Amino acid sequence: MLRIVNLSVEVEGKRILHNVNLYIKKGETFALFGPNGSGKSTLLNAILGNPAYKVVGGRIIFKKVDITNMPSDQRVKLGLGMSFQNPPKINGVKLIDILRHCAKLSGLGEERIMELAEKLRMKEHLNRSINVGFSGGEVKRSEILQLLLMNPDFVLLDEPDSGVDLENIAIVGSAIRDLLERDKEEREKGGLIITHQGHILDYVTADYGVILYKGRVACVGDPKDIISQIRKNGYEGCIARCLKDME
Repeated sequence: MLRIVNLSVEVEGKRILHNVNLYIKKGETFALFGPNGSGKSTLLNAILGNPAYKVVGGRIIFKKVDITNMPSDQRVKLGLGMSFQNPPKINGVKLIDILRHCAKLSGLGEERIMELAEKLRMKEHLNRSINVGFSGGEVKRSEILQLLLMNPDFVLLDEPDSGVDLENIAIVGSAIRDLLERDKEEREKGGLIITHQGHILDYVTADYGVILYKGRVACVGDPKDIISQIRKNGYEGCIARCLKDME
């Protein structure tokens, strides 16, 4: 579903990603780990086509289409969706209005909007400006609600568990699990989830874990094993073990 081939990306003239390669099949979800500044958010923004992230080498292939130079809106129409770590506050635009626009993209009606808003506990926020006065958990729930209504084929999630308490992470995790069809034996949807602490993996299973380190893929393996090694030995210790296992 998604192939990242020798991808190199610059931000404001500084090289952040160096020849990154990833291959994610239909129905697979990958968890993306890495210390701050390793290029995790850069990778997701490059996949989405954020113009501030300049691809200087390599290709991005989505559903067998080369999207490397495709505008973001075309990538979304092709089936990409993204939840941002720190989405903006938008005064004067009600949450219900953007939800109706998201639902229009996927052909869902008003009844489905209300059903999902109830599930995400966001009904009381529908007539409020987007993210204005929202708590951290409410912002995350709003982001996932929008994605559920867009119903993308592949989801990019930038730290859905950061700044979220246990109650909210359970709600968000359950919704992401539905979004990625993790409870189905035959899955069509795929995803790439950035997580620091791995808390979201208590609610959403991932097929593989990937460590991005200094702009390069340094390790691929079982996500639960990787997060255990990171907690025990730090990123450098975990990477050293990966390299030893490859010998």
